[in-house]
Amino acid sequence: MIGQKTINSFFSPVSKKRTSKDLSATAEEAKEAKRKFVATESEPALSSSPGPVLSPEQLERIARNKKAALEKRSSGVSGFGESWRKSLSAEFGKPYFKQLMAFVSEERKRHTIYPPAEEVFAWTQMCAIEDVKVVILGQDPYHGPNQAHGLCFSVKRPVPPPPSLENMYKELTSDIDGFTHPGHGDLTGWAKQGVLLLNAVLTVRAHQANSHKDKGWETFTDAVVQSLSKNLSGVVFMLWGSYAQKKGAAIDRKLHHILKAVHPSPLSAHRGFFGCKHFSKANELLMESGKLPIDWKAL
Repeated sequence: MIGQKTINSFFSPVSKKRTSKDLSATAEEAKEAKRKFVATESEPALSSSPGPVLSPEQLERIARNKKAALEKRSSGVSGFGESWRKSLSAEFGKPYFKQLMAFVSEERKRHTIYPPAEEVFAWTQMCAIEDVKVVILGQDPYHGPNQAHGLCFSVKRPVPPPPSLENMYKELTSDIDGFTHPGHGDLTGWAKQGVLLLNAVLTVRAHQANSHKDKGWETFTDAVVQSLSKNLSGVVFMLWGSYAQKKGAAIDRKLHHILKAVHPSPLSAHRGFFGCKHFSKANELLMESGKLPIDWKAL
């Protein structure tokens, strides 16, 4: 009888259904296994290629650059000391300040403006706001080449000291034992000790005094003075001339010390600036407050 059977009769229909089902299951299992393999392998593949290893210095520089870029985009202000930025950041968003920044930007496109953009806020970079001990208020930046660099009364080396600064040196020579003319006009040495050398107006068009007056700088520097008056104590404010004295009128006399005299300009120095002894008096007041005196000779 075996000879009467075909080859197909040796395989039952059940066997065919089982085989089809098994093949389908096997295919699904293969797909699932592949998915699991890809999912499992992808993460190690990413972690196994971390990219170049950066030094701590490089990472710090990258973070610093990112922070500076964000600050510049958010406020339009560059070159601003961090502690001062925190204290004065509210001013950056005010309409007057935005208009002021736009004005100065346009001026730089059309004219030579002093000081250079990166030095306008140099006074914020010399010391932290909480370390300010003495404030000297000026009015307008010098408008000659290579003079103004962000500190009132101060000029870059090797520019000769202007007349008002020369008179300050004369008073220092008679007031501070051992002081001698430093041979230059750069007052950075004072600024780093906590002497804030702040002009009321922070930019000027070349050879045009007061050309940036009443554009908004006065409002901003008033905010600087008010921040110092409100948040610090025992600061010595040197107010030379009627303009500085008017600007400092709102300083809290209960918290701070005020020293007044005429301006050291050649036009007025002989009417009370010479002999005022403000530099030695400032140190006496600082020491009474438990603060280190200023080394006026360190220039």
